[in-house]
Amino acid sequence: MHDTVEFEKRGIPATMFLTQVFRNAATYQFRNQGMDGHPFVELPHPVSNLTTEQMRALTLRHMEQMVRHLTA
Repeated sequence: MHDTVEFEKRGIPATMFLTQVFRNAATYQFRNQGMDGHPFVELPHPVSNLTTEQMRALTLRHMEQMVRHLTA
């Protein structure tokens, strides 16, 4: 979350993937950094048990949303 904030402060569009259990933490952190409502891409939890191929497929399914956030 902090990396995303730092990139944005430097004028570099940034967002992140996170799993559902971290939604509230991300929302809180962004709000405290003056970036209330900053977009992020939410993935189902957990992802730690996914194989590399499954993780690749999951991120590819959400890539369009990530690009929209970065180019908005």
